[in-house]
Amino acid sequence: MSHTLIQDTLFTAETVRNLDSLAIEKQGIPSIVLMKRAGRAVLSELLDAFGAPSLLNVFCGSGSNGGDGYIVAALAAQKNIVVRCYEMEGNLGADAAQAKLFAQQANVSFYSIGTNTELDQGVVVDSLLGIGLTGELRQPYIDAIELINGSGLPVVAVDIPSGLNSDTGAALGAVVQADITVTFIGAKQGLFSGRGIAVCGEVIYDSLDIDEDLFTQVDASAELMDLFDLLEEIPATSEDTYKTQRGHSMVVGGDHGFGGAAIMAAEACLKVGAGMVSVATRPEHVAAVLARQPEVMACGVTSGQQLEPLLDRPSVLVVGPGLGISSWSEQLMQKAVAADLPMVIDADGLNILAQGRVVTKPDGSRWVLTPHVGEAARLLGVTVAEIQADRFAAVTQLQEKYHAVVLLKGPGTLISSGQGEPIKVCPYGNPAMATAGMGDILSGVIAGLIAQGLSPQKATELGCCLHSSAADMAAAENGSRGLVASDLLPYMRKLLNNAEQGSL
Repeated sequence: MSHTLIQDTLFTAETVRNLDSLAIEKQGIPSIVLMKRAGRAVLSELLDAFGAPSLLNVFCGSGSNGGDGYIVAALAAQKNIVVRCYEMEGNLGADAAQAKLFAQQANVSFYSIGTNTELDQGVVVDSLLGIGLTGELRQPYIDAIELINGSGLPVVAVDIPSGLNSDTGAALGAVVQADITVTFIGAKQGLFSGRGIAVCGEVIYDSLDIDEDLFTQVDASAELMDLFDLLEEIPATSEDTYKTQRGHSMVVGGDHGFGGAAIMAAEACLKVGAGMVSVATRPEHVAAVLARQPEVMACGVTSGQQLEPLLDRPSVLVVGPGLGISSWSEQLMQKAVAADLPMVIDADGLNILAQGRVVTKPDGSRWVLTPHVGEAARLLGVTVAEIQADRFAAVTQLQEKYHAVVLLKGPGTLISSGQGEPIKVCPYGNPAMATAGMGDILSGVIAGLIAQGLSPQKATELGCCLHSSAADMAAAENGSRGLVASDLLPYMRKLLNNAEQGSL
């Protein structure tokens, strides 16, 4: 079996259906053969993960996904595993009907779901609903999903957990909580962002042995990023490198009570290798900046007029960490935008941008925007629920509106840079990152990389993966509870230096 994603590419449901059709038409593979390959792949992964179960509970819908489940049931029964096949009502297609016949010939037992149905042992196979589901979930599928989730048994999802939208990563009501998802032909983008991150468990890809040349005939919609490939983008240093060649990052932010955000962003700039870092902040925060990180040039400013002459120095700006929403904040934002420098905009910088008063004609061609879902909703004038319903569409809309590189934070962080490039998906990170200050560190990391010569797009991609991978390392070493943003800094530095020394 093939478990390597083709160039880490991800696809929409429509494209996967096209690949399926191409395999049938150009390779001459009958659709029932693909169904049998899918069933074998699922059973093989199930046995590898859990061994031969005392009982296999297979939930089959009436579509092609259910046909895959019938194949799993038949193959398991042939291995003398006790199988119970729970069926949903509905007319089976030709392939699914043939698959059910195989299961009947293997003496599989068939059941319907009733009020007294109990799952008390073995392993569950979820083949209720596949990639065709787009609307709201209905009965009896809701009851079946709740039964599966309430069982506490290990669950293997066939192609996609039932109830998950394969294009958006949003749950369509109830959704199966899987331990393993075995996905076929083309990996679906919705498995890797939004709720997909939470419900898929380990995602295992199987091409079903279709010809790799077929992938050149379709366009990928998204692509998983790879930290180690991106680390190769770091410019090499020579023995006579001096600090100005490594760029100057300036952080603009830190209103009353929010000085820590600006300090963390500045420290992150330094720790990823920027040659010089300065902070323009409220005068009362200058002492704290110097005490925390004396290498930072701290400048107290009380107005945009005071900031303006300082903007001749930096090569990249970070605008927003702790910036607040005040006349002071708006003045600084206005001057920063007018400087026409590469700029990473985060936090209240995004909220001021969303208001449309200070920046009336935004040209983000040199910007990186790093919103979380709330900020993204304000930028687009929609609700948070609408952002979460389709994160892929949201990041695309933001990029088209501002012409910037856009990083939409959250589980399965997404990056869109336009220019015909697929959306980039971050495969790193963990729930321990849901703490204050993580975004401030990320904005500083990206700016620090831009300062050293990376393009805004590559700096955003590398910065995102570096940040999330460092969080994974920190959580693995020290536990996820109590992880704070600044804990990531030594791990990021270690990753960067190990890459430079070739020891990753």
